[in-house]
Amino acid sequence: MKLTQQSSSADFWNSEGHEEILKELSQINSRLESWKFIRSEYEDLITLETLLQEDDDHELEAEFFRRASDLRSRLERESLLLLLNEPYDNASAILMIHAGSGGLDSQDWAGMLMRMYLRYCERSGLKAKVIEATADEGEGIKSATILVEGEYAYGFLKAERGVHRLVRISPFDSAHRRHTSFASVLVSPEFSDDVDIEIKPEDLKIDTFRASGAGGQYVNRTDSAVRITHLPTGIVVTCQNERSQHMNRQTAMHVLKSRLYELAEQERQEELSSVVGEKKESTWGSQIRSYVLHPYTMVKDHRTNYEKGNIQSVLDGDINGFIMEYLRQKARGDV
Repeated sequence: MKLTQQSSSADFWNSEGHEEILKELSQINSRLESWKFIRSEYEDLITLETLLQEDDDHELEAEFFRRASDLRSRLERESLLLLLNEPYDNASAILMIHAGSGGLDSQDWAGMLMRMYLRYCERSGLKAKVIEATADEGEGIKSATILVEGEYAYGFLKAERGVHRLVRISPFDSAHRRHTSFASVLVSPEFSDDVDIEIKPEDLKIDTFRASGAGGQYVNRTDSAVRITHLPTGIVVTCQNERSQHMNRQTAMHVLKSRLYELAEQERQEELSSVVGEKKESTWGSQIRSYVLHPYTMVKDHRTNYEKGNIQSVLDGDINGFIMEYLRQKARGDV
């Protein structure tokens, strides 16, 4: 019996996919530990409440309300995680930003969105890496691709998929007129090498070049940048941030897999409905969220009607409320 157990153990460690099983087990253990902490914290708060009834201690009262507020936020997040049960919700995410119509204003707006998502990841404990960021001469970016790693990165960030609209006094208009700018955000899960998404070598055109253009510290300016064109679909993926051509090519292939998955999902949705999954252009009327800096300040999500007046806080990455409300209404079938 002992030999059988050892053999079975060896078979597991040598089998394909064991790393994914260990990753899933780690996530389950993490969730269990979080719920244990919530239970322990709740019991501590009951004890604190009892002490406050016996003694009017202002410091103890402040601690009680602080910990109660933190527990409420954590409980809400853990409850929403129970709703993230769609395929790949617990995967890392590939987030792509593209400037829409509006010239320099839209490129600047796309750059602001990239900063917003990088700050959101920092605040949320997610690891973000800019794979590529390109622009013409001028401000901002034409496009950017960001790899976001962490627990349920895709599950949360999929709420950001759509067109984002900015209304402000243009810093590029000498007449100081109000301009409306658009940028689109695409989000797809990152796939590991063992996920079966067929890509035929003859369907690929692979070019190498020296990285250039916008991106600042995000861009590795060597001759190792890689551009992959998927000929049947016309999808173009660029990676210029890794240190070697091989690594850039590997990362670009991961992004291509995600883009092809997203395209297949869009086609599947279009078969079910002529509306659901429809690709929206980055123009007036198709936005999921508006960020208004003039004549008033407000950020409003048009899917959920959730809004926030402190736009600077939002642009600094405080978008958790928008994401949570979208997930909450999606679970109810309201969006």
